Amino acid sequence: MRNYKNLKIWEQGIEIVKQIYVLVEQLPTTEKFGLKSQITRAAVSIPSNIAEGSSRNSEVDFKRFLEIAMGSLFEVQTQLIIIQELNFIKPEDLKSIFELLETEGKMINGLINTIKNS
Repeated sequence: MRNYKNLKIWEQGIEIVKQIYVLVEQLPTTEKFGLKSQITRAAVSIPSNIAEGSSRNSEVDFKRFLEIAMGSLFEVQTQLIIIQELNFIKPEDLKSIFELLETEGKMINGLINTIKNS
């Protein structure tokens, strides 16, 4: 069993959650049960699946949870694109979160590939 709190991808996942919670405060109140709810759940799912997967005894199980975390990351990216396309938040205000998601995706993918090749 790994200590998920020592994993850089988990730490960065927590940072994504914090930034998403700040960003969604800019959304219209009409989106409280729509995009706001969806994107926060998807963001929370990223570090949560990394943590859950790290508790598994098999590498195959850990990889599966990393793949779920990656799916949640893609979900967050898609929802941010929708938010941008609907002009709810300015593109320049989303730049840093997109960069953080890109870095996180590369790290998750790298760990998935490491597990695959071991």
